[in-house]
Amino acid sequence: MPRTNSSPSHSTRVTPLALSELHLRLEFLEKEHKSLLKKIKRKRTELKNFVEQMRTLGTEIFHQASPSFQKMAELDDNIHTLFDEIFTSRKFGKQTLKNIEAVYLNLQMTGIISRKQFNPELEELFKSSATEEGFSKETAEDRHQHWQTQESVESPSVARTEESRKIRQTFLKLAEIFHPDKVKDSETQRYHTEIMKEINKAYQEGDLARLLEIERIQEVGEIIDNNNEDDLTRKCRTLEQQNQILINQYENFKRELRLAKNTPEGAMVSDSRQAAKKGIDSMAIMVETIESQLDVVYQIRDFVKDFKEQKITIKEFLDGPVSLHSLDEEIMQDILEQMLSELMR
Repeated sequence: MPRTNSSPSHSTRVTPLALSELHLRLEFLEKEHKSLLKKIKRKRTELKNFVEQMRTLGTEIFHQASPSFQKMAELDDNIHTLFDEIFTSRKFGKQTLKNIEAVYLNLQMTGIISRKQFNPELEELFKSSATEEGFSKETAEDRHQHWQTQESVESPSVARTEESRKIRQTFLKLAEIFHPDKVKDSETQRYHTEIMKEINKAYQEGDLARLLEIERIQEVGEIIDNNNEDDLTRKCRTLEQQNQILINQYENFKRELRLAKNTPEGAMVSDSRQAAKKGIDSMAIMVETIESQLDVVYQIRDFVKDFKEQKITIKEFLDGPVSLHSLDEEIMQDILEQMLSELMR
């Protein structure tokens, strides 16, 4: 096995070509390794902060608009009750009944009121019609489920054999070193217990970067002989494998952040940030918008009530309230879907 020759202190050390190339390769891989760890740490923090902002903003909106949410729940129940009374207390022709049912279903499918069990054939007909017209019937819950599904489909799975093996290998090495039962004095046991909490958390989350950070901070990494070709080759191979997993982990964090930003809650955080830069109180605007949309639902409730009490004709009912004709349906749907999703939790 080639080694550097021992020579007098004044003579020049000669490094074999194979070792020289391995040194350069190792230097490159170590730089890449450190860079990936830093990038992952930043992206992990960015994702964590963004998700926390989503929760904080959602909680703040819920608390500030709580009276509106309670009114929305009451209105939702009122409208369903009114339609129940209309269907049970009045007699309609077959086509007229279908038209009234379509109005009721339309209110549900667009998220203005909560969903109830309905005529499957009529619901399918509505879906087909809405699809032809280019409407999106996806609810907030549907979008959340889609986000989770996409995340599981698109994200590199930690369960992949090689990644899983490397993560478990690193975990077991650290657990062997820092298991509290391996030491006797109480102070060291407490220290190891805290480190093991971090190790376990990182392992459960499939976070190789965090495991490697712990390894580096605790200075328990592999010691190699820089003049031993086998040691250098093994170290390079290990870093290559680790770096590929870290690249996947970094891309996964980027993907999770992108998916989070594409949810309605994430869009609200982004809008709130932009508003803050312009000195706009986005929270006040959101609450005001919710209250204005609540007024619209009041009008719908009153309109359905008038029809139930026969204060308006069937034709007037099917034409809908005048106040809704100029309403921006997309804005209303998004706001009310969010309110209803909060109420259904």
